[in-house]
Amino acid sequence: MPVFLNARDADFEQGFRAMLSAKREVSTDVNDAVTAIIRDVRDRGDAAVCALTARFDRLSLTPATLRFAPEEIEAQIARVTPEDRAALALAAERIRAYHARQMPEDASWTDPEGATLGWRWSAVSAAGLYVPGGQAAYPSSVLMNAIPARVAGVERLVICVPTPDGVINPLVLLAAQLSGVDEIYRIGGAQAVAAMAYGTDTIAPVDKITGPGNAYVAAAKRQVFGRVGIDMIAGPSEVLVIADADQNPEWLAWDLLAQAEHDADAQSILITTDPAMARAVAEAVDRIIPTLERAAIAGASWRDYGTLIVVDDLDQAAALSNRIAPEHLELCVAAPEALAAKCVHAGAIFLGAHTPEAVGDYVSGPNHVLPTARSARFSSGLSVMDFLKRTTMARLTPGALAAIGPAAVRLAASEGLQAHGASVQARLGTLNERLPE
Repeated sequence: MPVFLNARDADFEQGFRAMLSAKREVSTDVNDAVTAIIRDVRDRGDAAVCALTARFDRLSLTPATLRFAPEEIEAQIARVTPEDRAALALAAERIRAYHARQMPEDASWTDPEGATLGWRWSAVSAAGLYVPGGQAAYPSSVLMNAIPARVAGVERLVICVPTPDGVINPLVLLAAQLSGVDEIYRIGGAQAVAAMAYGTDTIAPVDKITGPGNAYVAAAKRQVFGRVGIDMIAGPSEVLVIADADQNPEWLAWDLLAQAEHDADAQSILITTDPAMARAVAEAVDRIIPTLERAAIAGASWRDYGTLIVVDDLDQAAALSNRIAPEHLELCVAAPEALAAKCVHAGAIFLGAHTPEAVGDYVSGPNHVLPTARSARFSSGLSVMDFLKRTTMARLTPGALAAIGPAAVRLAASEGLQAHGASVQARLGTLNERLPE
């Protein structure tokens, strides 16, 4: 049964903290297995990748067949219906337009001492995008990962998508084509992450790896971090809906179930100021679940992690939302912008009753790769910034060095770094002078 909480109850805080601390995925210690897989790929390259793919995906490959051939991609894409093609193209167009506005500008200025300072932005040279595979693959996630990378200016884009038993999702290949992906490999798991991080004879290494995956993929991303950059370690999906008394309970029920059907470990939470609304939504959820194709998954999620909370007012709702720091936050209230100003911790905010989170998964434009498990308190969703790096710039004239150099000499001496100070003194013409005490 879902949890019902009322902020007026004496044990509310205890119940709310229990909800926050609930562990929503099985803790599987896969680190040792992943370490062995990464070592195998580093040592044996393509041979290890092919052997591991045969073992885990039941697919026999050779180095020559790791990568999808252009003619194979075209043949698969030809299977996509015109309607699906148009929907995917619309999504790609909107995602590209949104992320183009995120591009930062270079800057340069000269300060009063005569030093010219600034920064410039440049893209990583190569990015590897991991996509869960088979019929469960999400073409929308290809767009959300690849398009920001291409907008940022990444020169080489690589996708690894497993095809268990040889099952291929044509929409994934079309999404890759629409996003400008250069290379698509039919491999997955920790071995794909290792191949992208360290390279093989067939797969050149990348600079950054993004994209979701299972526990093995997550562990592999953790272990290769430092060798390459990564985006984040994502957990089960979650949505928080804040609603006032004037909403449609069936709409809210569908929004909660849109998250629940992702995964049995997903979490759907409703906070409302109206106890009758909470009851009506719960009744609608129970009525809808049996009609879903993924009823078993959605039902388990709602049973184990579904939560309905009644509060006195929207200020209290905002305060609780900030403690939850949800991945997705829907504000189904009369004045959503005003409430959004009070909700400072959220991966993405959806304003108003006609902005369901599901639209954000596909076509509204903002990225759907978002921080989970309360990490929205300190991190952001995927963006072009994940594929850019900032380089600072400085140029001093002789006058500028004369103005600020002596302070550098003194600070170097205070840290006991003689050559640091001397490198400045030599240019100031004071190298033979005694260093400051």
